[in-house]
Amino acid sequence: MEYNLKNDRKNYRFGMTAAIGCSCLWGVLPIYWKSLIPIDSFVIIFYRIFLVGVVSFLGAWKLYGLKAIMAPLRVKGNKLKFFVAGVLVTMNWSMYIWAVNAGYVIQTCIGYYIEPLMVCIFGVVFFKEKLTKYKLGALLLACVGIVVILVHFGELPFIALWLALTFALYAAAKKSFRLPALMTLFYETMFLMIPALAVVIYMEITGRGALDVAQPYQYGLLLLCGLLTAIPLGLFAEAANRISLVSLGITEYLSPSIALVLGIFLFKEGFDLVQFVSFVIIWVGLVIFTIGEFREEKNFESENAPQTEPEMK
Repeated sequence: MEYNLKNDRKNYRFGMTAAIGCSCLWGVLPIYWKSLIPIDSFVIIFYRIFLVGVVSFLGAWKLYGLKAIMAPLRVKGNKLKFFVAGVLVTMNWSMYIWAVNAGYVIQTCIGYYIEPLMVCIFGVVFFKEKLTKYKLGALLLACVGIVVILVHFGELPFIALWLALTFALYAAAKKSFRLPALMTLFYETMFLMIPALAVVIYMEITGRGALDVAQPYQYGLLLLCGLLTAIPLGLFAEAANRISLVSLGITEYLSPSIALVLGIFLFKEGFDLVQFVSFVIIWVGLVIFTIGEFREEKNFESENAPQTEPEMK
């Protein structure tokens, strides 16, 4: 029993370290994308698609072997699911990269704060999941936060809503996947790799690619985008296998919080009192959401706890 307890604690500590490391990496990624300017965001996106496919394939091949990689592709219907998931996550990441380099880091933070709540809506609509009072309260507060921004600026926070919507759709599309992170990352990019490579070659040949505008060190950094996508995703997968979804969900709020600080203090984006109020409203909703998730998990654990036999005297 003592040995198992030590192992559980070790796994938990490793899982929390992986989760925090993943969120911190995602949080500081705007610095990386900004460092690639003046490379066009359009060019960066296609480099990323191709290089993520290469890195994820090599990683999956090394860890699981070619036979294991090919097996899920033979299952009927999987290729379509992988393609749809790949298109959705590409749409999400493409908007994210463009928004960061166009000076909308703060709005990307709003999107990734709203995303867990949007996932809840999809769970209720598509999978008939139960909408608890905590989730309902959190969703209503998120809506209030968006309305505050809408009234203040007179326009919808399109970037934030796009990021939240596409990632929620991506999560819904991936609900049936039960595969290692590197393998799914390869499946989601394999259909887009060749078109992406063709675009990269065309842009470079016509003088509109990265080679014509980037410094040598920037081109070297660009070639790391596959690794910088795969590493945090691998950490996320390790964390998901070792800690509760509630703990994982809480650590996920670190990344937009770090990005928000960078947007305000490093990139000097505008952030007024009304925006701050809208963030506070959304944060309160996230606190309510987290409390509800924590209580649901505790109830589930107590209901499914093994019954101990009465001790024989």
